[in-house]
Amino acid sequence: MGASFPRVSAAIQVEDLYKSFRIPTHRVDSLKERVIRPFAARDHRELKALDGISFEIEQGEFFGIVGRNGSGKSTLLKLLASIYRIDSGTIRMAGRMAPFIELGVGFNTDLSARENVVLNGVMMGLTPREARNRLDAVVEFAELGEFVDLKLKNYSSGMLVRLAFSLLLEVDADILLIDEVLAVGDAAFQQKCVDAFHEMKSAGKTIILVTHEMGSVESFCHRAMLIEGGRIAVIGAPDEVSREYLRLNFEAPGPGAGADVTGTRTDATVRLLDTSLVDAEGHRANAAEHGGKLRIRTRIEALRDFAGLEISYLIANAEGIAVSQWRFGVGGDPPPPVKAGERLEIVTAAENLLAPGHYLVHLGINVKVEGGMALEMPGAIDFVVFGVANHHALVALPQETVTTPYEGE
Repeated sequence: MGASFPRVSAAIQVEDLYKSFRIPTHRVDSLKERVIRPFAARDHRELKALDGISFEIEQGEFFGIVGRNGSGKSTLLKLLASIYRIDSGTIRMAGRMAPFIELGVGFNTDLSARENVVLNGVMMGLTPREARNRLDAVVEFAELGEFVDLKLKNYSSGMLVRLAFSLLLEVDADILLIDEVLAVGDAAFQQKCVDAFHEMKSAGKTIILVTHEMGSVESFCHRAMLIEGGRIAVIGAPDEVSREYLRLNFEAPGPGAGADVTGTRTDATVRLLDTSLVDAEGHRANAAEHGGKLRIRTRIEALRDFAGLEISYLIANAEGIAVSQWRFGVGGDPPPPVKAGERLEIVTAAENLLAPGHYLVHLGINVKVEGGMALEMPGAIDFVVFGVANHHALVALPQETVTTPYEGE
């Protein structure tokens, strides 16, 4: 749950914002093609990146913007930073913005880090003297002291992002626009970014963080917004927005989802009609939310009479490590006899305590007949667990804790 945020006054107001792009339907790559088809370059289609969105960000608010690739969030960023021109609508800002849009934007790679810090500092509103005076602080935070006179074209991507983010911290801006800074750089620098975020939040800076990392949204943001298809899908508490984002990415597309794993054995006593992960409505699914219900449905047909039926599900992660096993007799213990031609549907449900990730279910069906025949299907079900877990283990075991007075030696 995000921290509560007292409403003061708006730092950013966006009203009925539209932005479209003209995408050529035919690419002209040669002079010959241009002569043969002189009007081909004029053919285009319209891509509507933002479709009338409106929202406000309060002064001193840490605001998260999330969305899948192609959702329109990058376009929104560039409009807020005045890189793109809006088609219609309004953007109002109360204060000066320091944008950190993409890795290396605004840097001249033929200049040294020293020259780029001064140049970009001036572009962000500092005087040349202020920019030079803050050079040491920028370089120290970025840990690039021995490379300060090296041209940026010789920098790695990690060095570039460290320099850019360090410069952002030294600019006296009211509004900071940050895009995916935690996704680049080593673990030590990422922790420095986290500490810097906490300091900026405590200082009451207005910060807009665009990220795919839901942990960052829930850790830092007062509120967040999910964009999908150029429109606002949800805006509100970070945990709510995070849940909707993960559901949008991983939740099952509806009936018919999931792989077809039906099959039979020539000598089998049972025929496997279907086995799959299912949702609460019984539709085939390919994902389940952490903390919700994990449901597996198996349908079989008896090819002959047998005294009982037992099913086993072994759940393994993507590395092949077994993390849980369900084993039970169908219909009771001991399971009742089954007649030839009889069809059964077995639905098993349990609280989903698996950590977010990719899993496989290995299916085993044992029947009580002479010879103990069985049907086995490795990797019968392939699914994803999504959500945010409050643990780092593969599975969280249910627990019960009892505290009593102790009077020992």
